This record gives sequence, structure tokens and C-alpha cells, in this order.
Amino acid sequence: MDEITPHVVFTLFNIPVRDTVTTTWIMIALITLMSIVINRRQPVALETLVDFLYDMVSDVMGRPAEPFLPFLGSLAIFIAVANIIDIIPLLDSPTRDINTPLALAVVVFFSVHYFGIRSKGLLGYLKGLASPIFLLPLEIIGQLSRTLSLTLRLFGNMFSAVLIVAIIFSLVPLIAPLPLIGLSLFTGLLQAYIFTALAAVYIAAGLEDSQPQKEDTSSVE
Repeated sequence: MDEITPHVVFTLFNIPVRDTVTTTWIMIALITLMSIVINRRQPVALETLVDFLYDMVSDVMGRPAEPFLPFLGSLAIFIAVANIIDIIPLLDSPTRDINTPLALAVVVFFSVHYFGIRSKGLLGYLKGLASPIFLLPLEIIGQLSRTLSLTLRLFGNMFSAVLIVAIIFSLVPLIAPLPLIGLSLFTGLLQAYIFTALAAVYIAAGLEDSQPQKEDTSSVE
């Protein structure tokens, strides 16, 4: 169990820095470097990735994805790389540390309100959020509960995947590596898609008009 739980590597200004944090730093540097290299040598590959993310976000949200693609696309790439980077020796997946999924879920929480306020204005968003006013406490509880749900879903799935891989590898170390790498890749990419899709759904819900009948009529036309 000690091998798969995060541990402190060093302290910085009396703040403990875990191995998952150092891996995150390395991962950000790798993503930046790879983006620059791919953009220079294979720009078509980068365009293909952007088109895939655009189509995915647009399908989930039911609207053009341009205003949300920088955030949701970056979120998808970050989580996907974070989930699968442990296939590189000496690097550990940041998402097996609950602090990383929690930080990502908090970012999604604030992004929902940011995009909602940007679309409707502060007063219009608050009016739609608390209409009728007595439902405001329930709305706040719902917002917090889905943030917790995002955190536990990503952390639970990734930690359990790492645990399963560690157990199987300890039992059959000679024949396990390749199938386990495939399992890790599949699980990591799937969880990145689910997290990003849920974030897109929450943002889309925050953008919905307070008069659904009017929306339905326009969509039919």
C-alpha cells in the first residue's frame, strides 16, 4: 500500500511537496514541450486533436463549443495525461492523490458560475440560480454535492485502477506488464472523457435560460 499512496519528496518553505506534485510539474512541462514540437512538425495532428475535442464538447453541450473549448479542452488533455503518465517509470499519476481531483473539481465549480455570469450577467444569473428564492439552499447543496461527486469519482476510479495493477503485477510480474499498461491507458482516457463530459454538462446547465419553453420552441423551429 505504501508504494501506491503519495509520499512527501521534499519540503518547500516548510510546505511538504508530494511525489504527485512533482509529477504534475514534469507533466505540465512535457505537455507544453510536446505541443510546441507537434505544432511545428505535425500541425495536422494537433488540428485533429482540436477537432475531436470540439466535436465532443459540442455534442455533450448541445451548442457550439468555441467559448468553452480552451477550458474544457485543456481540462481533458490535462486529466488524460495525468491518468496515464504512470506508465513512464518513476512517475506517478497525480490523480491517485485526492488533492488533484479535488482541485480540478473546484475549478469546474467556479467555471460553471463564471460562464453563467458571462452569458447572462450577474443579476440574470443570480435570478436564474435562485428562482424561486427558497430553492437557493437546495441549489447550493446540489452544487457542492456534484463537486464532491466529481472528486470522488475520478479519485476512486484511478486509485482502484492503480491498486488492481499493483496487485496483479505482484502476483504475475512476468506476463502482466503489457495487459496492465493497456488497462491503465483505457481507464485513464475513459475517466478523462467522463470528467470532461460532466464538466461540460454542468456548464451547459448553468447557461440554460430560465424559460425552457421558449428554448424548446426555438430549437424545433
